[in-house]
Amino acid sequence: MSDQDGRGGRQFSDEELQDLVASTDSGARNPRNRYIALLIAGLALVWSLFQLWIAQPQLWFAEYIPAMNSTQTRPLHLFFAIVLAFLAYPAFKSSPRDRVPWYDWILLAGGAFCTFYVFWASDTLAMTARSGLPTEFQVILGAVGILLLLEASRRALGPALTVVGSLFLLYAYLGTGWLIPDLIEHEGLSFTALINAQWLDTGGVFGIPLGVSTAFVFLFVLFGSLLDKAGAGNYFIKLAFAGLGHLRGGPAKAAVVGSAMTGLISGSSIANVVTTGTFTIPLMKRVGFTSEQAGSVEVASSVNGQIMPPVMGAAAFLMVEFIGISYVEVIKHAFIPAVISYIALIYIVHLEALKKDMPALGKAKSFSGMLLKFFIGFAVAGAGFTALIYAVDFLRGAVPGGTGPIMMAVLAAVYVWLVAIAARKPDLEIDDPNAEKVELPEVKDIYATGLHYVLPIVVLVWFLMVERQSPARSAFFATALMIGIIVTQRPLKALFRGEGARIASEFKEGLIDLRDGLIAGARNMIGIGVATAAAGIIVATVTRTPIGTELAGLVEMLSGGSLFLMLCLVGLFSLILGMGLPTTANYIVVSSLMAGVVVSLGAQEGLIVPLIAAHLFVFYFGIMADVTPPVGLASFAAAAVSGGDPIKTGFTAFFYSLRTVALPFLFIFNPTLILYGVDLGTWAGVGQAVFVFIVATFAMLLFAAATQGYFLAKSRIYESAALLLVAFTLFVPNVWLNMVQDPFRAIEPTQFETVLAEVPEGEQIRLLIAGPDFNTGETAETTLVVNAQGASAMERMTNTGLLLLPEGDVMRLDEPMFGTSAAEALIDFDFYADDPVQLASVQVAQERLPEQVFYLPALLLLGLVVLLQRRRQTKPAF
Repeated sequence: MSDQDGRGGRQFSDEELQDLVASTDSGARNPRNRYIALLIAGLALVWSLFQLWIAQPQLWFAEYIPAMNSTQTRPLHLFFAIVLAFLAYPAFKSSPRDRVPWYDWILLAGGAFCTFYVFWASDTLAMTARSGLPTEFQVILGAVGILLLLEASRRALGPALTVVGSLFLLYAYLGTGWLIPDLIEHEGLSFTALINAQWLDTGGVFGIPLGVSTAFVFLFVLFGSLLDKAGAGNYFIKLAFAGLGHLRGGPAKAAVVGSAMTGLISGSSIANVVTTGTFTIPLMKRVGFTSEQAGSVEVASSVNGQIMPPVMGAAAFLMVEFIGISYVEVIKHAFIPAVISYIALIYIVHLEALKKDMPALGKAKSFSGMLLKFFIGFAVAGAGFTALIYAVDFLRGAVPGGTGPIMMAVLAAVYVWLVAIAARKPDLEIDDPNAEKVELPEVKDIYATGLHYVLPIVVLVWFLMVERQSPARSAFFATALMIGIIVTQRPLKALFRGEGARIASEFKEGLIDLRDGLIAGARNMIGIGVATAAAGIIVATVTRTPIGTELAGLVEMLSGGSLFLMLCLVGLFSLILGMGLPTTANYIVVSSLMAGVVVSLGAQEGLIVPLIAAHLFVFYFGIMADVTPPVGLASFAAAAVSGGDPIKTGFTAFFYSLRTVALPFLFIFNPTLILYGVDLGTWAGVGQAVFVFIVATFAMLLFAAATQGYFLAKSRIYESAALLLVAFTLFVPNVWLNMVQDPFRAIEPTQFETVLAEVPEGEQIRLLIAGPDFNTGETAETTLVVNAQGASAMERMTNTGLLLLPEGDVMRLDEPMFGTSAAEALIDFDFYADDPVQLASVQVAQERLPEQVFYLPALLLLGLVVLLQRRRQTKPAF
């Protein structure tokens, strides 16, 4: 079927779309042989049950079956992933999909043996390979395992990760060569040492990335799969259309919100595009969006689902391990950028509707009225959650030993009550967006039909944010509740509807839904499992060779020492890698190579970049690779739905996503945007967070208006430039303040100890350290921040970890105390060279104007733009 407006691409059928998702996410092979199909489904089912078993937190079975440690669970996790990869993914496009060829059985058996051996012989490996004494058999087995893993990765994810992994293996083995820059040359690892590090040791393939996939990611993917199978996906889309579909350009606004909610249950951009896009894209085209615009809105909103807390995909859990902060901290830092990004996308869609004077579907409603209702609902939900926290605290004080059982009983009662409410309405059907007449639902008719789907999400957030449990434990409890819901919701509805004769059959249907959800969850994990394992090859190479430490020098040379240029290079590197890598693998590769470089180069420029900001920077650009042509997979999926041109869809989606490109730069230079340094445990901190959110939202809306060329009316170039300037000022007012007033006053290095003793407790002091670089011998500089912690001057000095050696007017530094943050920050300096490492400058924060003073001229400039555009305004702005 060709596109309605006759432009390029072909519109895919439903079967073709499902095949597109399957070939990307769960494997395109669909064997005719019933036993082979049962084998694939059975292995997927067993994998899900295994993951639930090892996640079970009570360990009641420990007296009967020994609990497994990570050296045993990771190989079994990869065992299932690699076996299913060879079963579910054909070798080539031309390979048979209706059967498993003989050579795949051989590869499958080899992959199964190589991974299962690491599990079965974990004690033997601890005594041999992991002690530096691998046997010849183990080395051969490891080499075969690596090759099979790279082939499984190629099938499930495309050739990019296989190529990148192979290049890193070659670099680790060869060390030198005409393609390897002198800066990162090394002696090269022996074949035995290479295989030992990559396959047999606890790093490499079986290192942190695979551990995160095993412990955290699988449960969250399974949780989303069960939610979707229970009917939550359709409920979220219907709710979004009920709330927003009646507005001008409503289908596009509903697509944004629906995709944000669907992002909770789908870790795949492509699945999100196809799931929501098959309904939203035709309706967007109906109200006036072109095929490419409709596809682009869906792409931009679906891809951003991965940055939306509380479930942010595998990369969020990897941040926890790489940075060493809690998952709650990651959510805290990611929240404001994610929310304002979605708000801005809704506004972009609104501006497109205004520019084209698009009609509403059905009776038009007020955008501002909808916003008011949203904020009232948000406030009520927040107040209810806060009241719940206090109620549980009171219960713990009143009945310490019975809090758990009472809360479980209350949760069960609330669930039954919500299902009883849902049973009063008919079950939601999937609408046909191509019907002649589209009747949009009302919120009052929709919201009650799926409130019980919100309970598992509340449980997940409760254990993550309130109980401060680990992500794995939190996901287990939420998944356990989801299993209960998927099995019981059907028979309970039958009971409440007075259909007692159907209870048994509905219970059976619930068990079938559970089985299908467990199988779908495992099949969606195949690509992630092999991706995290293959990405472990890159991580091991970075830790075993100089590339991780020396890349900073290479990037600094290319960027000329400019942090902004270096950030542009890192972003470009992420986009190029991400053209063929999934977000998770891209994040692992680029963060392993570049996150530390961003921090160190920022320190050299005197800018303290938080490590979480550097990791989020890489993460955001990795996500953008799903949008960016020529290989933006989500854009191709959207074009398959809309019938538009894939490349044009990709460029339009990138243009809509400029806010997601700008945000990482903004929070690098103003970390307050990610609430870095904001204490949410105090009312002052909460007030600061609310203020940052409001200002950032306002600034992002202005940024969207500037890039769209439309505010109250069509903008002239100078008006768009003014809006960009206002948005920039609201985002990073500190840039202007630093030009007017120096944030620090300089102190003589010899006075450092005196100043450290005099400043208030907790005050930060910046130290400029200069000295010979350990690798090049040339003079290098970096900025080190120390805190005045301790009651006495001596205690404060000890806590810095620095060892000072005064020599006249020069303050020399000896090698810092081992294990301190100073030792880690100054690891690249040569403290034993002829030229000394010295304290070049001491800087203490000084009193100056509040940075918010620059909001005043920015708002005056905004007022001028408003006055200019009001004269040309022909339709309401909202």
